[in-house]
Amino acid sequence: MNKAISVWSFVGKTVLECMALAKEAGYDGIELALEADGPTGMDSTEKDWAQIRKYSDEIGLPIHSVATGLHWGSPITSNDETVREKAVQIVDKQLDMAKALGAEAILVVPGAVGVCFIPDFEPVQYDVAYERSLAAFKRLKGKAEALQIKIGIENVWNRFMLSPLEVRDFVDKINSPYVGVYFDVGNIIYNGLPEQWIRILGKRICKLHFKDVRRDGAFVDLLAGDVNWPEVMAACREVGYDGWATAEMGPYAHYPEQIVWSTCDAMRRIFGEARG
Repeated sequence: MNKAISVWSFVGKTVLECMALAKEAGYDGIELALEADGPTGMDSTEKDWAQIRKYSDEIGLPIHSVATGLHWGSPITSNDETVREKAVQIVDKQLDMAKALGAEAILVVPGAVGVCFIPDFEPVQYDVAYERSLAAFKRLKGKAEALQIKIGIENVWNRFMLSPLEVRDFVDKINSPYVGVYFDVGNIIYNGLPEQWIRILGKRICKLHFKDVRRDGAFVDLLAGDVNWPEVMAACREVGYDGWATAEMGPYAHYPEQIVWSTCDAMRRIFGEARG
């Protein structure tokens, strides 16, 4: 399994600086993100992406996926049609960016019924959210297939897609080899067991996010929470998943770069690798 880290695990650094530090720390790759602005922003261009891709090739650090946090403000399931259309445009931009950067996949939040950490988030009726989300991904799969970039739907704290059976059936209804699941191991702790989800979703999983969470909802370092890592790895072996695992960790309050090093070491332990 390949070790990667999210660009969101860094603070106060440019994209290229994040990549350099990830390489130095021992990661096999990195996950970048489509942001509101900057060299990976909504207004970024092929020229911006070419510079990043060139650096990626120079240092030997692949950009394997492109995430985004923009769907929290523009959910695919919004009650506002204009917002839903903007959400589709965000995915379109992610796909173009991923193609230019040589990434295999993008991460997309499939919408939300409600979001506890956004106080003014307008709730959406669950069944309505489901139909809107399904329609959006059936529409988006054509471009994903044309570019050969996978769309990975992530399980997040969105009061939506709360069962592995539901997620499995949702992906099957979309019916595309280029739409799968970007499974976040830590996010599921609040309402399930990640090893069960992995076994049920199986080949539908196209990417993994690694984080650790306690059952009280606190995000902690890898190996410090309630994720049963030996069972998670056993489940991955059972379903034949041996792709990328990307750590999505928040930086420490002091000496923030240490999270990059600590996390890589923890991932080595989880993967059973010898320490360097």
